[in-house]
Amino acid sequence: MFLLMNTIVFFGKTLVLDPIAFHIGSKPVYWYGIIIATGFFLALLYGFSEAKRTGFSQDDLSNAVLIGTPAAIVGARLYYVLFNLGEYKSLSEIVAVWNGGIAIYGGLIAACLSGFIYCKVKKISFLELVDIVCGGFFIGQFVGRWGNFVNSEAYGAETSLPWKMGVMEEGELIYVHPTFLYESLWNLCGFLILLKIRKHKKYNGQLFLYYMLWYGLGRIWIEGLRTDSLYLGQIRISQLASAVCIVIGGGFLIYNKLKGKRD
Repeated sequence: MFLLMNTIVFFGKTLVLDPIAFHIGSKPVYWYGIIIATGFFLALLYGFSEAKRTGFSQDDLSNAVLIGTPAAIVGARLYYVLFNLGEYKSLSEIVAVWNGGIAIYGGLIAACLSGFIYCKVKKISFLELVDIVCGGFFIGQFVGRWGNFVNSEAYGAETSLPWKMGVMEEGELIYVHPTFLYESLWNLCGFLILLKIRKHKKYNGQLFLYYMLWYGLGRIWIEGLRTDSLYLGQIRISQLASAVCIVIGGGFLIYNKLKGKRD
């Protein structure tokens, strides 16, 4: 739980951030949760707008979201816990997601898997569904990363670059890469490019493959700057997952492009 103010120096300005937005009775409501919820809401708005634009059933989209959202939360938590098993001594600690500890790749994998199962059962196109929602993934990640800023977390190694961010570590102010900002801006650029690409979409799944490629390219280098990565041996798990996304996304985009030329 966050009990202390976070002091951050950002673009030359000293900010004292309170992670708690307000209280409901004795229960604190954190800015992190509000920011994540805002990103989720904006992603939903985009998804339903896309469904209307493309003629995809809004009922099917609603059902996929209702199934995928809890699946994503569970997946994000399990992914984090599996690579930090030594930190947890009981089941109650594992399920206490409100104490922090989630991983976005776990959420994405679980959401896509639940969506795939739903589409199989309903006999609708999974590739069409993920094309509709992947823009929302960009939006959610663009907004959500600012929750890390409020919590003074998910930053990178020390740096002297002009856009460095000052954070407190063990009572000492150090200057680090604002990796939350890098990833937020990377996702914003990815979303804006996606809006251009969708005008020339040639097949279902094309936009999702682009999402996999773009997000993977950004995350693989940003993760290399972070100091809080999850590891499997000496390998950063998020870099490994990003490499898989790059190979699958980029590989199928190239394959489909070449196939289209031959046809």
